[in-house]
Amino acid sequence: MSLIGRRAWMKAAAVGLGGVPLCGWLPAFAERVAADPARRRHFILLWMGGGPAQTDTFDMKAEHANGGEFKEIATNVPGVRFSEHLPQLAQQADKLAIVRSLRTKEGDHARGTYLMQTGQRPMGQLTYPTVSCALGKMLGAESDVLPRCVSVAPYQAPGGQPVGPGFLGPKFTPLVVASRGNVPAVGNQTANSFAQLKIDALEPPAAVSVNELTRRRALWTVLQQEFVDQHRGGAALAHDTVYQRSMNTMNKEMAEAFDLTKEPDELREAYGRGVFGQGCLMARRLVERGVPVVEVALGGWDTHVKGFDALKPLSAELDAGWATLLKDLERQGLLASTTILWMGEFGRTPQINGTAGRDHFPAAWSCVFAGGGIAGGQAFGRTSGDGLRVEDSPVDAGDVLSTVFKAVGVNPQTESGGRPIKLVEGNPIEGVLA
Repeated sequence: MSLIGRRAWMKAAAVGLGGVPLCGWLPAFAERVAADPARRRHFILLWMGGGPAQTDTFDMKAEHANGGEFKEIATNVPGVRFSEHLPQLAQQADKLAIVRSLRTKEGDHARGTYLMQTGQRPMGQLTYPTVSCALGKMLGAESDVLPRCVSVAPYQAPGGQPVGPGFLGPKFTPLVVASRGNVPAVGNQTANSFAQLKIDALEPPAAVSVNELTRRRALWTVLQQEFVDQHRGGAALAHDTVYQRSMNTMNKEMAEAFDLTKEPDELREAYGRGVFGQGCLMARRLVERGVPVVEVALGGWDTHVKGFDALKPLSAELDAGWATLLKDLERQGLLASTTILWMGEFGRTPQINGTAGRDHFPAAWSCVFAGGGIAGGQAFGRTSGDGLRVEDSPVDAGDVLSTVFKAVGVNPQTESGGRPIKLVEGNPIEGVLA
């Protein structure tokens, strides 16, 4: 803790010992400590695979024929209105900055995913790192016991390859939470249970004792180091990274961080029983324990056919998970040091197609910021009444990611990976920064 943090703690503790209840100063104290530049910052990406319809979530067009079936509701911010299927988030709109003026040029799932997660259009031989991998490198430390970046049930775009650390190398690949590579489906749950999320590598095989595992690790370390010393190529280093990570995950602290059964059932229920809700709860546990970057995905937004039917359960899952995450982070004193970005690879057409759905539309759509470094309680930018074009303050992918970097205290112009290449290019959206 910095000198400012220690002084604030001592002053507040003295007041508490004098008989004044501590609960009165805790929120203010947490906010002050979180604002301290020396405090570790965090980033949570809520990735909506498939492309959510902005006109059915955060940029409603109720007065136009393009508005569709959903009604809009008031939020706790005057003049800002959301879909009727996001009632919990509507009551926390004061924590959100909705950017309604995104304008990009990739309408393909794979290419749009690459663009929005790296800030670069997919071209040339150089593969760029995602914002999560880049910030995991910048915000993490070699001494960290837990991973720099964790991805919960990641979504893979149709026809595309998973986007990862790019030129930063395999060392900065996110640790994936799933089960034996089988990513749980949206809403995967049973009637009497919560969605199960785990890392297979957390536990050694049942037939291997702790002593035997220790001996095996010691022998493996010697042999592996000799091999790596003699083979410094990319394949050998990638192989070593994977095995080192697997070995490092087999410890009590890792198992504890990922064990959602330690949380009260009432809280788990509030987050939602599905994969996304439980993933949001896991994100809070990981941030609480110092993990700098967490991704939580919710796929299924590719609503070409009967879109409104599909959007109702998706919106309910999003609403419960994200709204509870905001409240939980705030209760833990972590929201002011945690920046959250909600987005997909593009938006969807304002016009409703012949199968009661909406198609791909990168020309005018929305993303949402929240948490640390963000000025909540606003809608930034504006689309036309029919939703077809941006009319005020257009922004692109690089601007969005540059805003994330600045919000967590990392210079967007930083060069990394041993190359004279900026991690992200674009101009931070100053209007949404606190």
